[in-house]
Amino acid sequence: MKQKHFIDANKAITCVVVLVMMAYFQQWDNVTAWVYLALHGTYGLLWVTKSQVFPDKQWEQTTPLWYGVVIYLGLCTYWVAPYLLMANNVHAPAWFMGLCVAMFAAGVFLHYSADMQKYTSLQMRPNRLITSGLWSRVRNPNYLGELMIYLSFALLAEHWLPLAILAAWFCVIWLPNMLKKDRSLRRYPEFAEYKKRTKLILPFIW
Repeated sequence: MKQKHFIDANKAITCVVVLVMMAYFQQWDNVTAWVYLALHGTYGLLWVTKSQVFPDKQWEQTTPLWYGVVIYLGLCTYWVAPYLLMANNVHAPAWFMGLCVAMFAAGVFLHYSADMQKYTSLQMRPNRLITSGLWSRVRNPNYLGELMIYLSFALLAEHWLPLAILAAWFCVIWLPNMLKKDRSLRRYPEFAEYKKRTKLILPFIW
């Protein structure tokens, strides 16, 4: 099986998992719970759609069953946020929910637009460095978008643990992948100049 099969399965079922949590903790009247379901549930369905329409090559690799299960279970750690939200009956202020929705929307734009630009660019010219559009100032706009998406989920729980889980994902998985990609892109003569005028993930900062 491919890695994406395990990832897509986890993303697709997230909306069901959150609904089950809402039922178990009787959160039907909790607006924050519904906002969380709308955000994380929609993200999961959008991910599966993206996986079919413009897939990421790295998730197309075949993987042993045991490693696929590890990937699936690892992604389940993102369900800690809705669990804490429901279990603690969190009712976030309206302005805070609005902030999280805005962060989610901006993250979705960056994540999927960047992935689409990468997919179409490589379809037209497979062996080239992408330095235009969303990739002109940040070398990982897709990861920036994903960070904003998951940060909006974590913040809605109003608990430190989802933030710690997101930080662990960033340090253990995302950052090494970004640095590995930088090393791979050194084969392009223009990469040195591109790296000088761009940031790794955070515009104007890092």
